[in-house]
Amino acid sequence: MEKKKVILIGAGLRGLQYTNIMFELADRYEVVAVAEPIEDRREYIRKKHNIPEELCFTTWEPLLELPKLADAAIIANMDRDHFAPTMIAIDRGYDILLEKPIAPTPEECIRIAEHANQKGVKVLVCHVLRYTPFFNLLKKCIDDGVIGDVMSIQHAEHVGNLHQSHSFVRGNWKNSRESSPMVLQKICHDLDILQWLVDKPCQRIQSFGSLSYFTEANKPKGAPLRCIDGCPHADTCCYNAVKIYLDDTTNTWFRTSATKRVAPTDADVEKALRETEYGKCVFQCNNDVVDHQIVNMEFEGGVTVNVTMEAFNKSGRSIVIMGTKGSITGNMKDDHITVFDFMTQESHEIKITDAIVNEAITGGHGGGDRGIVYSFHDLLTGNTESKSICDISVACENHMLSFAAEESRLTGKVIDVQAFVESVQKRI
Repeated sequence: MEKKKVILIGAGLRGLQYTNIMFELADRYEVVAVAEPIEDRREYIRKKHNIPEELCFTTWEPLLELPKLADAAIIANMDRDHFAPTMIAIDRGYDILLEKPIAPTPEECIRIAEHANQKGVKVLVCHVLRYTPFFNLLKKCIDDGVIGDVMSIQHAEHVGNLHQSHSFVRGNWKNSRESSPMVLQKICHDLDILQWLVDKPCQRIQSFGSLSYFTEANKPKGAPLRCIDGCPHADTCCYNAVKIYLDDTTNTWFRTSATKRVAPTDADVEKALRETEYGKCVFQCNNDVVDHQIVNMEFEGGVTVNVTMEAFNKSGRSIVIMGTKGSITGNMKDDHITVFDFMTQESHEIKITDAIVNEAITGGHGGGDRGIVYSFHDLLTGNTESKSICDISVACENHMLSFAAEESRLTGKVIDVQAFVESVQKRI
């Protein structure tokens, strides 16, 4: 097995996830350098991968100033910080595993894609749903003609009430001006996978959505700014930060996010609840991203697709794919999909090989995280047989759907996708 050397820019939860998997695949990968401003996370990477101290940096600039020292770079810092290190890494000749979104603006996305293609650099965007057993089975059924030609898809992204409160009310992606809108940060996964399933260009897009519940107007009477300061509704509020972060010691994702420490203690968590956004009442945070949204799309040939994103559920994804010969119904939490055949008027189940069922929101995207790490190695070694792998240009085109959907939500207009992209290109 050909081993590939990798540098890591951004050792947050996504960067840690990918490199932890790479550590298990020691015959394929070696992490040789890291840039991460938070010492605890940087030290974790240094020790786990036995990286020399001189190759551990607090910022990415000095790392990318060095002569090229690896085959590839993982870029997993915050959304609004992707553009500069990605462009320079491309100049240095690094192939890149780039956390989504590619960048927070359509102009920067296009510039990254064009630059990568000009330099002949491979950039694999972390649309991890493409690498799950669930969506790979759906893709195979469609491509094999099991339900004929796809006519329409209904897809639901169940964010989950606790995931919403953690990431999009209290967390890093709560404010679109500081990170990115929900349709780019979260729903871009779904828009990408749906275009992959339909396998045609989207021509028109429309979106509605708003922030309706997690607002000051819904604050319970007498609720303090911070849950830990003695909220009179602590016993009846499902968003009680003390209960979620401090009392529940098993939820490592929530606790590490809140403290920015790899192995936080209760004291670390309590400090975070007293000093950071994670300790605030969910009705008193600096959040502006939507808590429910729908996106309607019309693809070439008249194929219609609807995506619903909701915070008010347990979490997960479900889908109904309707074709000319039958339909497919599936839920990522199950170990099977169900096919209804128009000729027989009967339903039958198809088992999902290597299914990951009932995965919590703290899991690995239904196997997608591990799948993309394997596929990235395939890409680096010239094996591009997988249908899941897509070029940066395709990923960029599918990102444009997120930007166009947000334009529709804000303006109330139906957006012509091609005209939208042309208007962006004129601004570059």
